[in-house]
Amino acid sequence: MEEEFIDLQKNNTWELVPFFDDMNLIRCKWVFRIKYNSDGSVLKYKVRLVAKGFLQNSGIDYVETFSLVVKAPTIRVLFSLAVTFGWDVQQVDVNNAFLNGDLEEEVFMSQRDGFVSSAHPSHVCKLKKFLYRLKQAPRAWYTKLRNALQSWGFLRAVSDASLFIKRTSTFVIFILVYVDILITGSDFAALQACIHDLDTHFALKTIGSVNYFLGFKAYRDSNGLYLTQSKYVLDLLKKAAMSNCNSCETPFDTVASLTNEGELFANPSLYRTLVGSLQYLTYTWPNIAFGVNKLSQFLANPK
Repeated sequence: MEEEFIDLQKNNTWELVPFFDDMNLIRCKWVFRIKYNSDGSVLKYKVRLVAKGFLQNSGIDYVETFSLVVKAPTIRVLFSLAVTFGWDVQQVDVNNAFLNGDLEEEVFMSQRDGFVSSAHPSHVCKLKKFLYRLKQAPRAWYTKLRNALQSWGFLRAVSDASLFIKRTSTFVIFILVYVDILITGSDFAALQACIHDLDTHFALKTIGSVNYFLGFKAYRDSNGLYLTQSKYVLDLLKKAAMSNCNSCETPFDTVASLTNEGELFANPSLYRTLVGSLQYLTYTWPNIAFGVNKLSQFLANPK
């Protein structure tokens, strides 16, 4: 925590100012997270100081928001092109991505317990840069990245805001933006030059050929490139307390008719969570799509 706090101060994330009654003051907290490898082993332990963005008021300390979501067809098409033409798919991660945006609104945050300034204990933090979980942080980060890519000749795809394309007479490069960034294209030298430009503009961590992203494990052999969600499935079974259940070749009975009669399900939030997780699983398990569609019709009031 001390290292994270020092880094935020070095980054000039905020300045201490006197508190006034008309300020909309939000709080902050520490968030601890374990990052895993694709096989479930621990990659590293992370800690972040995040803002309690739910305390922000629209029109006062934020105006517009935007949440970037990659569409399933975009992922399928991008990997299909890479396999068909034998392109390499590189994966990069922007260090503290959301902190790269430009904060335009005035946002005031209380000092964190244990890290209160001894010289100004009653002051508050006026944010000069973003913290995670501020409502406008994803939009500001995406805007800054989009402007940089467009200045380098990339065009945003009409069908998906997360996909950027640069096409010249000699090569084509695709960039897929989400938590991590996937880059592929017809010319390896142009691809590496694109990564260098991104690293110059933002602080990058180059992961190499795509291996694990968004819950997908990707691996390549002589026959092609494969995407699996095996770890995601095991985590989902564990969440549903079904780790020891037997498998079934037919995921759903197409003849059975579901009704909304009977007693209320004891834990409707769990039902919604599991069905939502199953929707994400259809990326690589399209054979469960029919069953997930049927189950999704009872999210409001599961019996």
